Formats: sequence, structure tokens, C-alpha cells
Amino acid sequence: MIEPFNDEYFMKKAFAEALLAFDKGEVPVGAVVVAGQKIIARAHNLTETLNDVTAHAEMQAITAAANMLGGKYLNDCVLYVTLEPCSMCAGALGWSQIGKIVYGTKDKKRGFKKYAPKSIHPKTEIVGGVLEVECSELIQEFFKAKR
Repeated sequence: MIEPFNDEYFMKKAFAEALLAFDKGEVPVGAVVVAGQKIIARAHNLTETLNDVTAHAEMQAITAAANMLGGKYLNDCVLYVTLEPCSMCAGALGWSQIGKIVYGTKDKKRGFKKYAPKSIHPKTEIVGGVLEVECSELIQEFFKAKR
């Protein structure tokens, strides 16, 4: 039997957030935070909308999840994000002690694995490549249109 609420299911929800960002002219990155098989936070990039370089999808999702839970630690949560987090987001995720990070496609230019691999909490599980093709194609389509 296939688990209805698996990594692919929740990544599709993050991908829907990325599409919202795309439609707003934002870099199309979406994120959801899950606790107990329920989405407790949804977010997408808002850097252009808010004129704020820190308004990445992950940062928005961390804040929303912490507010929902009433505490700053997300150790029983999973973040699903369409693009590998950058160093800034990885640092924030490390401080939140998030239990698991699942990302869609690698960020070869700015991903945390290249620049800050130790910024994630040592107990955090990391899974990459979920819906990788779809996530990668959306990013490529966005930047192709910008050039």
C-alpha cells in the first residue's frame, strides 16, 4: 500500500507554493512545514514583494510554523522545499533544530551543501531529489524568461 502522505505528496504542496511565487514574478521556490502529517505552514519567496532579501520561502515557513506551534524549535517537523536551501536559510533551519528537510532540486550556485554543510543541526535528516525534475524545470523556466 502506498502511503498517501509521503514525501512526494507534501513536495507537491510545496511545488504549488512555488507556482504562486512564479505567478508573482518571484523566484519560484515554495515550502511547507509538516507536523504530525499535517501542514502547519505554507510559504513561497517574497523577496521582491516585500523588498527584503531575507524573505525566502524557508524563512517565511519557519516563522509561520514557530508561530503556529508557539515555540521556536521545530524538531518534530519536516520542511519540504522545492530548492535546496541557501546558507542563510540553512543557518535558520539549524537554529530551529528542524527534524527533517526534504528538498526538490539542488542549488548548484548557492546551496548550503556547497558553502555551509555544517549549518544544519546534526540530528536533522536531509533528503534531496523529491520531484527534482519538476522543481528544476520551474526554476529554469523562470530564469530563461528573465534573460
